[in-house]
Amino acid sequence: MSPPRALRVAVCDDEAPARSRLRELLADCAASMPVDVVGEAASGVQLLALLQECEADVVLLDVRMPGMDGLETARHLGKLARPPRVIFATAFDAHAVNAFELQAVDYLLKPIRGERLLEALLRLRSLEPAPREVLREISPAPRTHLSVPERGRVLLVPVADILYLRAELKYVIVRTASAEHLVEDSLVRLEQEFEASFIRIHRSYLVAKRHLAGFERNGEDGDSGWVAVVKGLPERLPVSRRQAPLARAFGRMRP
Repeated sequence: MSPPRALRVAVCDDEAPARSRLRELLADCAASMPVDVVGEAASGVQLLALLQECEADVVLLDVRMPGMDGLETARHLGKLARPPRVIFATAFDAHAVNAFELQAVDYLLKPIRGERLLEALLRLRSLEPAPREVLREISPAPRTHLSVPERGRVLLVPVADILYLRAELKYVIVRTASAEHLVEDSLVRLEQEFEASFIRIHRSYLVAKRHLAGFERNGEDGDSGWVAVVKGLPERLPVSRRQAPLARAFGRMRP
């Protein structure tokens, strides 16, 4: 009988000593079960890039990282063709721990003990990847990136780079200064998530506030007589009658 395949593990933590400690603990676990560390990453962006070059069965993922935190990272990992299981690592946080336990999401408390890590790895095959809806409930904070499946890979688009979002049937077109991307999502749900940074100008359009230059009078485009001007974008976007008061009140509107 051939020996069991080693469990492929990726490690993600923004602190190098923490990654080194996890490698040591995983080496200790190898005495009880075969483990292969396929790589490590210092951020969620690095982790996603790593896992598109090599597969992992499980990711040991720090929750608190600057920029994209571990919970958001796990949501993007779910878009991969073969999403890994995720075991979160967190310093004691009663709210986070309660949320993990309520949703049956596996986690390790820092400082991580070797026997607890081994226990988590041994029961891993009986766990299913946490659905993105569950991760959204645990951490409802707006994402820093949108993940776009393209040609068998997952592209991360920084929310700060998005000029506008446009509904297109059951999809949403994500427009940046250099490209358009298609995501399967609801414009209404995206509006709820990003209400602090995007504004609705039309039933089909959300515009990033930071990229909105103002409004212009235009009797031909839109049904309100107004169009939106977006920085760095040659075309004008329609403004609905319902949103016309927004255009009139905007401090930088043009006559």
